[in-house]
Amino acid sequence: MMLSAILASIPSPSSGSLHLGPLRLNAYGLMIALGVIVAIRIAGRRAESQGVGTTDDISSIAMWAVPAGVIGGRAYHVITDYELFRGQWIDAVKIWEGGLGIWGGVTLGVLVGAWRARVRGLNAWAIVSCAVPAIAVAQSIGRWGNWWNQELFGRPTTLPWGLNISDYRTVKIGYPVDTLFHPTFLYESLGCLVLAWGLIALEKRLNPAPGQIVAWYVLGYSALRFGVEGLRIDPAHSAGGLRLNQWVSIGAFSAAALFVGITRLRSRGDREASTVIEHE
Repeated sequence: MMLSAILASIPSPSSGSLHLGPLRLNAYGLMIALGVIVAIRIAGRRAESQGVGTTDDISSIAMWAVPAGVIGGRAYHVITDYELFRGQWIDAVKIWEGGLGIWGGVTLGVLVGAWRARVRGLNAWAIVSCAVPAIAVAQSIGRWGNWWNQELFGRPTTLPWGLNISDYRTVKIGYPVDTLFHPTFLYESLGCLVLAWGLIALEKRLNPAPGQIVAWYVLGYSALRFGVEGLRIDPAHSAGGLRLNQWVSIGAFSAAALFVGITRLRSRGDREASTVIEHE
């Protein structure tokens, strides 16, 4: 009976911490750190295989880009959910309790990373292109921090992979005990892994123009995030029946699609021009 109940749902951890002897580790922060370590390794190997940098270069850039990403992610969360911090602004620095906006983190982290690449005399576009699939993997790992914190889950579901959260949290948000919820952290985690694989596969097949893989990432992630956001039930600003992050995803998708379209037109023009010169 107990086994069938476990197999019929995804359990949640009883605590957001890991205890290793006398040490108490915050699981949310640990997932973020693990994601960063894996991402640096992946980006370093990609940079070396493409001859655009070394693992040491990537590690040095990450020393600036990762803190910038955390600051950007936290700033995005605080700005878009400022009501949560009104009157208690000190809570804005409590990152270990959760609350990093991906769009803010990726944007500031990539910008600072590109700047540091230039400082080191490297091709910024090439370094960022090496890092983008690694960033998606880091997001995949980091999303498990939401599982440890029992947060950002979706609406109720009867699917066999429904997420079982604590009775206290279930009752607090107004649902009967034993209600199962969509594990949106899992959907996004798996989606980011697929995105990373797809980006690398497309890169090998199409040999894209500089920066295009970044646009592909934005296209893929914004589509994924739009769908995941539609399932979530945590409080969020909304307009026109869509949550704020869905509108941000629409904007990001549109901008990336425009960039891809423009780069394709330019590359086609360059090919036509080179053909005319050859005929002359």
